[in-house]
Amino acid sequence: MVEVDDSLLGKEFLEMALDRCIKCSTCKYGYKTFDKTCPSGEKFLFESYWASGRIRIIRGVLSGELEWSDELKDPIFACPTCGACMDSCQAPHADYIVDMIEALRELAVRHIGPADRQELLVSRCEENCNPYGEENSDNEELKKKYNLPDKAEWVYFIGCTSNYRQQSLRDATLRFLKKAGIAFTLIDEHCCTSPMIRTGQTSIVKEYMKYNIAQIEKAGASKVITSCAGCYRTLKRDFDKFGEPYNFEVFHSLELVKQLMDEGKIKFKSSYDKTVTYHDPCHLGRHMGIYELPREVYRRIPGLNLVEMKRNRNFAWCCGAGGGVKIGYPDWSVEISKERLEEASETRAKVVSSTCPFCRTNLSDAAEKYKFDLQILDLMEILDQLDIEILN
Repeated sequence: MVEVDDSLLGKEFLEMALDRCIKCSTCKYGYKTFDKTCPSGEKFLFESYWASGRIRIIRGVLSGELEWSDELKDPIFACPTCGACMDSCQAPHADYIVDMIEALRELAVRHIGPADRQELLVSRCEENCNPYGEENSDNEELKKKYNLPDKAEWVYFIGCTSNYRQQSLRDATLRFLKKAGIAFTLIDEHCCTSPMIRTGQTSIVKEYMKYNIAQIEKAGASKVITSCAGCYRTLKRDFDKFGEPYNFEVFHSLELVKQLMDEGKIKFKSSYDKTVTYHDPCHLGRHMGIYELPREVYRRIPGLNLVEMKRNRNFAWCCGAGGGVKIGYPDWSVEISKERLEEASETRAKVVSSTCPFCRTNLSDAAEKYKFDLQILDLMEILDQLDIEILN
């Protein structure tokens, strides 16, 4: 038996794989419904691309029965870590399957490296502090534009995708926070580290976490809000996992919207007369258990007709962007979104809405490539189109 290096963050999850999975195949389909839920398994149709197969790979490399080689890269990294397997699995380790896959990736990076192009996530961050390789924005211009102070009760953690790729979502969120009278500011962000964690490339993760915590504390904030499901999951769960504690609360933007609605502080003066279907982001749904809250918000928007896709909530089909798949397997990533949009089209909705800029990006890419007559919008962008009065 090969000893697992204590320096590996995922050591306990690797060892968990040794005696838990009985290869019952429950992870392959939606529990009780038997709907397809695993993009990786359905695409490649080999055992090694399902969760049970990846757990077998862990057993093999740890026992020494399986040698490290480049042939293992695709089975290990061609997975959006959507968590559908966790939801279907009925074994004691069910809640930790994604952790086990991420731990396997951390081990694989040390032996054979990540999948093609995934190393760019680290090199770009090292150069520009974001995985897109864009010149780092310290957000000072945005602070001036929105007349934001240096210190405030709240920090809006924009996230790399919103700041560098989905700026309409970023700006819609900024306008909403201003309209709502939230005392907030922005910081000079570094990547939240989600892309590196998902691909097992953990070399700079703790450094970036420490930096972001220091920047938030420097701003005097006791609350952090983000409109990104990936940032939300990382701040809420992974900072603690990596041993980086903090003393502020973390909220997703829809949680603030729901709170304002519950307090009777949002008065709609116009309506959104369209049929909308909601796409559950994996990092918000299966990873964090938030399913009903967004639906409650959509249903309370005047004129909005919310309809459900066949696979929804914990059974939702992934958009295909997560787990390093968007950069490592770009064509397949958009294929996954294509299947989701086909399902959305069956509802006769005109708008597909989500609460994650990464989902918005990939669904938009698929809509453009495959010519879907669907508008892809985030919840905050829908709210931005409405005439809203905030009551104090």
